Amino acid sequence: QVQLVESGGGLVQPGGSLRLSCAASGSIRTISAMGWYRQAPGKERELVASVTSGSATNYADSVKGRFTISRDNADNTVYLQMNNLKPEDTAVYYCNAEVVPWGPAFKTYRYWGQGTQVTVSS
Repeated sequence: QVQLVESGGGLVQPGGSLRLSCAASGSIRTISAMGWYRQAPGKERELVASVTSGSATNYADSVKGRFTISRDNADNTVYLQMNNLKPEDTAVYYCNAEVVPWGPAFKTYRYWGQGTQVTVSS
């Protein structure tokens, strides 16, 4: 079993900053991509940012220049530094990881965290 545990959400004023963390644990052989998604009320879940094991990153256009994704491969942890937050960033943020668990088959599974609420409001 693999678990993803997120932390760092909360309430912040427009223009403020938050840092999200997500730690993966369990029977992990290797992790390829890790990322953050978000889902606002009444909207579909969307990709915010992702990072490969080689540190190649990808961002949604709406967060480029404001958010930074990073990861610590030794600790199986991914971070999302969010600066200059806007009300439209308000959503539940979900961590995602593509994991190859220990076992006889070298197969990739996608795991999700439980979500953490980010609210940007004055």
